[in-house]
Amino acid sequence: MKDLVRRARKARQSGKWNEARDAYKAAFDAADALPSTGQERAELAGELGLCELALRKYRDAAEHLTWSLEQGHALTDDVRLRFEVGHAKAAFYLVRVLLSVDPPDAEVFIDGKAIGRTARTYKLFLEPGRHMVRARAPGREDALHVISADAGSELEISTQLPRVAVTSAQEAPAPPKAVSAPPAARPQTPGPWASWPGTLRIAGITVATAGVSVGAVLMIRAGRLDGDLSARRDRLLSAPASSSTMCWQAPQRSPCGELARLQEARNLSGRAGVATAILGGVVGAVTAASFFTDLSFLGSSPARDRVHVSPVATGNEIGARIGGPW
Repeated sequence: MKDLVRRARKARQSGKWNEARDAYKAAFDAADALPSTGQERAELAGELGLCELALRKYRDAAEHLTWSLEQGHALTDDVRLRFEVGHAKAAFYLVRVLLSVDPPDAEVFIDGKAIGRTARTYKLFLEPGRHMVRARAPGREDALHVISADAGSELEISTQLPRVAVTSAQEAPAPPKAVSAPPAARPQTPGPWASWPGTLRIAGITVATAGVSVGAVLMIRAGRLDGDLSARRDRLLSAPASSSTMCWQAPQRSPCGELARLQEARNLSGRAGVATAILGGVVGAVTAASFFTDLSFLGSSPARDRVHVSPVATGNEIGARIGGPW
């Protein structure tokens, strides 16, 4: 072991930090198997930590220097001061975590890697960033902590692993639920569009709508022809050579013949429009009455009270009169 220490010191003085670290680590590991004093082991751990600090392995350096300083009674003042300065430099780049665990024999994992020792309190050094701390023990539930901190931070974590609840008897399975039959579907009342009367109703509504629309168009055309006829007649009568009897026997191609043709077209459009609108109204009235009329004799709908429908047409209105109980 003394040869390893001499080689480590020589490499350190030459600035060969990797070689010095390897020699100090081999000497520190050999000290566990050989009879050595606490002072020797504490100094070896501290020197190893200073080599790791020079190599920027801050976490390893902080752990070895922490262990060495915990054996402070075995160190001289000069050596302890040197190790404390190195420890402060390494801790500056790390996150210090003070972890308390109950029970103390719980196994602790840092980012999935076991620490390798058990204790009630741990002084951990972690790289800045996000880490997962897990503790587990037989007969206990696992405890999990996720931490995230910057360099130079200090955290205190206290974790307690609860005992796993043990039941003496298993819960009896719940009895199967009785499956009830779905309710019987209620018979639906046939709608007004059911069976062949519904088809006739649709056709009746279509014919009534078309008749009223065509009749309205024809009557509008008759109104326009009437306006055109009046305008032409006024212009003809305003002529200097005109008279009230000039069109009694006028030639077919004269202005009076044109007025006659316009009058005939007006009358034809008006009569056709009125007739078509009346027809559409009658069909619509009959169709509307089918919703209220007793069709039980056809076997397609239940009997209802009688409803009487009659078409009505006047000089100004067209419609239907519906009478009976509503």
